[in-house]
Amino acid sequence: MTESIAVKSVALHRVRVPFVEPFRISNGVVAEKDAILIELTTKEGIIGWGEASPMSGSFYSAATPDTSWTVLREQLAPALFSAGEVHPATFFEFLREQQADQFAKAGVEGAFWDAYANAQRRALYELFGIERRPVPSGVAIGIFETIDALIERVRRYVSEGYQRVKIKIQPGWDVEPVAAVRARFPQLPLMVDANAAYTIDDSHVFRELDRFDLMMIEQPLAADAMEEAAELQIQLSTPLCADESAESLTTLDQLMKQRAARVINIKVQRVGGLSEALLMLKAACAAGLRCWVGTMPELGIASAQALHLAMHSAFSFPTDIEASSRWYADDIVEPAITIDQNGFITVPGGPGTGFKVNREKVERYTTAVERFSL
Repeated sequence: MTESIAVKSVALHRVRVPFVEPFRISNGVVAEKDAILIELTTKEGIIGWGEASPMSGSFYSAATPDTSWTVLREQLAPALFSAGEVHPATFFEFLREQQADQFAKAGVEGAFWDAYANAQRRALYELFGIERRPVPSGVAIGIFETIDALIERVRRYVSEGYQRVKIKIQPGWDVEPVAAVRARFPQLPLMVDANAAYTIDDSHVFRELDRFDLMMIEQPLAADAMEEAAELQIQLSTPLCADESAESLTTLDQLMKQRAARVINIKVQRVGGLSEALLMLKAACAAGLRCWVGTMPELGIASAQALHLAMHSAFSFPTDIEASSRWYADDIVEPAITIDQNGFITVPGGPGTGFKVNREKVERYTTAVERFSL
């Protein structure tokens, strides 16, 4: 068995997959998933798939599909041939030296891990020392024109089994919709996500939200407003959750020193890959913070890899990874990701992630391809 990976060729597939319906948060509206799939072939002919999956229009970060495509095509993909023989467990050190965004790095590292797992004929979770278990799933619900439309979506997703509901908020769409959802669903595990739409001057809004027995308030303030977040947390009994603020071990350390959050949303894409995510999980847990696995959302390749991470027993809350049909009429992996009536996702057995990439679907949704080889 090979104990390291050496790259023979790389193909970048830029794909656009329509959403079932547009998704609206405080930062804007998106109607399709624009992502970059990384197909890596080793010198032994083993294929691994990864996904670089920032949202369009700087939804959650400065990175976009355009910027990630450029850095992958012009820099990161060609640089892989200089890495030589490398074990994926140390590959993140090579990636740290590259001037590339975290999403591009996450996609490339995901392809490395997938190729290695396939070569070893082992499941990804096994390679991380994680025990297989069903993953509890929660749903993220966007901003709607009316409260009635929001209530209808909450009802639908609760009936499908999702174990908790997250609703997006923004100034002018916060206390009233949360009050309506809580009145209609008094026992529902409920949280809100502001996507950094507020400032410390809006503390009164969060003091109002504090009375609705929420699981957490996710990223209420700007990513770098950690001192203000710490000030806000003191005022609230509801835990604050860091998302955009928790983009690396460095920012996680700042969050911990400032005591700016009690919960950390770890997104594999945002932090630069599976290895970085595991390092952040270890550091956060050592500091007594609770963690869970978020999503951008992503297509099936990145979602499947994040599910293997989400099986880790150290995660305290349901993941944001949802059924493929929640987002897409036609995901690119088989089988599709599904949840059962109790709100759990069961990862298929087999090597790699247990999910297979449907090449015909990749080709159907591809808008551009770039190939590199030795």
